[in-house]
Amino acid sequence: MSSNFIEKGYEPHDVEKRWYKFWEEEQLFAASEEETQKRSYSIVIPPPNVTGVLHMGHALNNTLQDILCRYRRLRGDNVLWMPGTDHAGIATQNVVEKNLATKGIDRHQLGREKFIEAVWEWRKEYGDAIINQLKRLGASCDWRRERFTMDEGLYRAVRTVFVQLYHEGLIYRGNYIINWCHRCHTALADLEVEHAEHNGHLYHIRYPFEDGTGGLVVATTRPETMLGDTAVAVNPDDKRYQNIGHDRVRLPLMNRMIPIIEDNYVDTSFGTGALKITPAHDPNDFEIGKRHDLPNVKVIGDDGIMTADAGRFTGLDRFKCREAVVEALEKEGLLEKVEDYNHNVGHCYRCKTIIEPNLSKQWFVKTGPLAEKAIQAVKNGRTKIVPDIWTKTYFDWMNNIKDWCISRQIWWGHQIPAWTCSTCEEVIVALEAPEICPSCGGSNLVQETDVLDTWFSSALWPFSTMGWPENTPLLKTFYPTSVLVTGFDILFFWVARMMMMGIHFMKDVPFKDVYVHALVRDEAGKKMSKSTGNVIDPISIIEKYGTDAFRFTLAAFAAQGRDVKMSEKRVEGYRHFINKLWNAARFAMMHINKGFNVLHQENLSLPDRWIISRLHRVTAKVSDALDNYRFNDAASALYKFVWHEFCDWYLEAIKPALYGKKGKAQQEASVSVLWRVLKDTLVLLHPFIPFVTEEIWHKLPGTEKSIMQATFPTALSDDVEAESKMDLITGIITGIRNVRGEMNIPPSMNLDVIIQSQDDAQRETIERHQDIIINLARLKTLLVSHRGERPKASATSIVNGASIFVSLEGIIDFSRETNRLEKEIDKLTKELSTVSNKLKNEDFLNKAPEDVVAKVKAKQGFFLEKLQKLQSNLDRLKALEA
Repeated sequence: MSSNFIEKGYEPHDVEKRWYKFWEEEQLFAASEEETQKRSYSIVIPPPNVTGVLHMGHALNNTLQDILCRYRRLRGDNVLWMPGTDHAGIATQNVVEKNLATKGIDRHQLGREKFIEAVWEWRKEYGDAIINQLKRLGASCDWRRERFTMDEGLYRAVRTVFVQLYHEGLIYRGNYIINWCHRCHTALADLEVEHAEHNGHLYHIRYPFEDGTGGLVVATTRPETMLGDTAVAVNPDDKRYQNIGHDRVRLPLMNRMIPIIEDNYVDTSFGTGALKITPAHDPNDFEIGKRHDLPNVKVIGDDGIMTADAGRFTGLDRFKCREAVVEALEKEGLLEKVEDYNHNVGHCYRCKTIIEPNLSKQWFVKTGPLAEKAIQAVKNGRTKIVPDIWTKTYFDWMNNIKDWCISRQIWWGHQIPAWTCSTCEEVIVALEAPEICPSCGGSNLVQETDVLDTWFSSALWPFSTMGWPENTPLLKTFYPTSVLVTGFDILFFWVARMMMMGIHFMKDVPFKDVYVHALVRDEAGKKMSKSTGNVIDPISIIEKYGTDAFRFTLAAFAAQGRDVKMSEKRVEGYRHFINKLWNAARFAMMHINKGFNVLHQENLSLPDRWIISRLHRVTAKVSDALDNYRFNDAASALYKFVWHEFCDWYLEAIKPALYGKKGKAQQEASVSVLWRVLKDTLVLLHPFIPFVTEEIWHKLPGTEKSIMQATFPTALSDDVEAESKMDLITGIITGIRNVRGEMNIPPSMNLDVIIQSQDDAQRETIERHQDIIINLARLKTLLVSHRGERPKASATSIVNGASIFVSLEGIIDFSRETNRLEKEIDKLTKELSTVSNKLKNEDFLNKAPEDVVAKVKAKQGFFLEKLQKLQSNLDRLKALEA
């Protein structure tokens, strides 16, 4: 143990560095991979991108995981918190490419091998940044086991999974419409496309019938794609197109004939009810094309430039082509009209480029068979999603799941283990590079250049990090994991895919619970973004207020299903809580250091019995809340207990005993209770505020080792009698204090109080503990009686049926106080009138910024509340004079 001396003020930064270093050196985060008598508890960290820096989402996510892990260690569990980072294919490649561009180097100049070397070098230099930031947050991961989605073990796991799924017929390669990013030169899964509303246009184009007469009018937002049309479709139930007498139209600008087909997919209410079909550039058209055996004509290349099949528009950029096509249609008199049209447009989630649905040969996972088992696992309760509101969303997505496009046209990532024979075009999928083709014996084998989607390797995270495909002791001890803590934004990207892969390869779910937390927003509830300028940097907050205050703020506002509204003001408020704990410990230590005995039940005063009972209650509340992922309830219970019950009531109530004014036996009893309550409170608080609790723990006599090795308190039965009696005493004190506050009586002035109660037991309790009331309510005299008349010039408060009369005679100048209140009410009424008139002004309400209007409304509310309070005080004063 370190020195028992506790400094006047708590300075977090040196403390945090010292204790984190101590925890690591003592290997207090380490899990035992062998099965022990202890219950196993495991969490795998959602691996942050290797390019990442700590943001509010990371801070919330990892704080909640750390609270659970520290809590479970205190409960005696063998805890594994598996750390690691994600190679983040597209994101990392973009960062390294930009870095090379500053030196005038293009990745194509380097070549694939050298570029990948450059990425590994970058990772070596910068990849630990986010890990170091997680350590600043206090994350108690077993860092000896840190994994990376491109490390050797995970490389083997990824290859094994790919090869097995391929040979099971669950991975295939085929032409398909995919979301294509021309900037990143890669395919994107549906979930990687972000949609944003665009103010565009709807172009109505006439496709003349084959004989040159009339025609069908189609509406499109992308006229450049019409160059690749291979049909026009109408709904067979649409009476407008029944018996039209034509079965082909001429494709404008291309002069080729295309068929008119009938398909139930066509929405009769959209546009004219005639739909242009471009199988190579629209996912729905692609499906229609398959049903009607239509050709695929690709007119937009992978570089965003129009292909040779675009006729005279070949070589144009896709958006320049749009302008040229519209101009040409106008010249030929085939553009019927153009309307303004707001619609959602897909963008690349990384670079924000508008994506293009494009026909391409890609690798896919056949998700249907895998999804069925993942759906059943949640239905039968093997995996529980908390809060339950996300369960329906999970089912909706899984029941409508599409095959997963897993190939990406970039260099950084797991290169697909597939080789094509140049002689016979046989495709060989294998764990190791084949030397000869098993079909023709040829030796010229070329590996697939595409890499796997980053989420493919992440989907294996719960078991690949534990050594799969080997059946390791770690897997036997810790799989399936206990809980996954994640944001709802990756419920489908990651959680659903881990469910599918875990069940398929491990024959068991990857986690028993999934806790889905909400977003961290700014104090107004707006999403944080650089463009809005409302981003709060976690590291800056930690530097300013300390890690513990920041962590406690996150936990206190992490209510299930509700976004966290974060502000510096709130963190500052919880820094006061840390200081309150520190000062309480400092005061307690002044008395504990003189010597204490382990708690015995003899000589316990009412406050002693009460605080022990409240300690049992808060212990039970915290355990129940954390067992059920109600982090805010646990934090709130602890805050109330420490600040209000322990500090405000208990420490104040026992001061006479601590200073020996109630005899040695009472002093020793209260010191022993104080030691026990402080010790257990530190343990209860430790999962939330690990640094300050460790610091106090080492200064508290009678403690051993690290607080991380302590035992979580046991909640014993409550002392209902002590709680009932103490509630009466504190209620009376609060009633007297309220009168003092309402009547502007200074704290230094001692009061005369009469308490009347017809309840014999109540009177006995008040009389027996009147010293507490006199001391804490600052009274000159206290008279307890059965009944009587209300004393003249006295303020009244009722508590549990007891009437409390506070004598104001000689304390308040009724006339002067009445005059003061009337003047203040008059002034406030005028200010309220000004604000209210402003809010009646339509011009102000319509033109003023939202935040300005909100401030004026808040001011009106404040004035109203204050006015009501002043009026109530005035009425009360007049009643007392009567």
